[in-house]
Amino acid sequence: MHKILIANRGEIAVRIIRACHEIGLRTVAVYSTVDREALHVKMADQAVCIGPANPQASYLNQTNIIEAARRTGADAIHPGYGFLSENAEFAKLCETQGITFIGPHSETIALLGDKARAREVMQNANVPVIPGSAEGFTELGTALYQANEIGYPVMLKAAAGGGGKGMRLIHSEAQLKHEFTMAQGEAQKAFGNPEMYLEKFIVRPRHIEVQILADSFGNTVSLGERDCSLQQYHQKVMEEAPSAIDHKTRYEMLSTARRAAKALNFLGAGTIEFLYAGPSQFYFMEMNTRIQVEHPITEFITGVDLVRGQLRIAAGMALGISQEKVTLNGYALECRITATVPGTVKGLHLPGGNGVRVDTALYQGYQVPANYDALLAKIITYAPTREIAVKKMQVAIDETVIEGVGTNLDFLYRLLNNQDVLDNKFDIEFIDRLIKEDAHD
Repeated sequence: MHKILIANRGEIAVRIIRACHEIGLRTVAVYSTVDREALHVKMADQAVCIGPANPQASYLNQTNIIEAARRTGADAIHPGYGFLSENAEFAKLCETQGITFIGPHSETIALLGDKARAREVMQNANVPVIPGSAEGFTELGTALYQANEIGYPVMLKAAAGGGGKGMRLIHSEAQLKHEFTMAQGEAQKAFGNPEMYLEKFIVRPRHIEVQILADSFGNTVSLGERDCSLQQYHQKVMEEAPSAIDHKTRYEMLSTARRAAKALNFLGAGTIEFLYAGPSQFYFMEMNTRIQVEHPITEFITGVDLVRGQLRIAAGMALGISQEKVTLNGYALECRITATVPGTVKGLHLPGGNGVRVDTALYQGYQVPANYDALLAKIITYAPTREIAVKKMQVAIDETVIEGVGTNLDFLYRLLNNQDVLDNKFDIEFIDRLIKEDAHD
């Protein structure tokens, strides 16, 4: 590989461009018409406009992205996260065009993109899974029958996707009849696939995910776990690493994740996500076949650059790290700053200092478009203890100024000062309960 096209935008495109430049790789940015002045466009060695603001016509336009790679001589494509990052058809297109797709093989992406098939593979690899559908379905009658077999409450999910699209918590047959068509419509719109599946709903679990790196020489390592339980409507808000799970369960979970990745012949950076219900009680949810938004906290506690790892693996090199050499040191937190009201950045001050990292594509005068994901920046803090990492984050969030754009900064500050969060006593429903309590006050 000598020139990488980044098929993405925003902070992750900036992050990838920096990693490429650090190791001497040239970069190509792609952009929509509303992103002409975006930071990733300014930072890359070359930039190509691939269409109008609508992501279907630009960042999801496979033909235009491949053509941009051809025109610029890019021999590899890094998809980042979101957009085409877990699109098996796009990965296959790259393969047929002789372009290195920086991620797993298209067959692996297709398998893991089908949640029902992925569950079957995990079961065959002796990975614990949540009781649920053996395969996807499209008919309400099938949903009603399976829900009765599994037992309410159940989670209704899109078989082809994630991110909360098409997801519903179902407590009764009547509710399933009412919600099914709407959830299926969301799935069709978001993923182009109406298939659904069901899982038994685990009451107040934690969302724990394990970071995996795997090369083409059979080396697979797990780089600790992250707690992603602080979510709002199934969207992550704040993450931390390591989690508060006991050491025995951590060892079991990391070993299980490696076993799952090896069963898939996985290649690249991936994340295996579990629901944690208590000591030695964890269940496979899904595997993401891309870099995660929250990857910086793993980088802090392991000292491993995950994007460089992706580039190294894609270039056909060995990982250069063994499981025995992976050590977890200190604690790291990440807060996602999101836009609640788009606008022009009229004033900007981002935090700094020892143990503080900010990943962003913001700059003074930047016009935040309303067409894409609301993520503006990620603030990451690192310290020897969780208590100090939290205190650093409180100071960092308090110090952050973004004028001209509505943000969730006040909510993050409140969350960081909530006693249950400070005491590490929360689960995946915590924020949603908090919001409901506010609505009743």
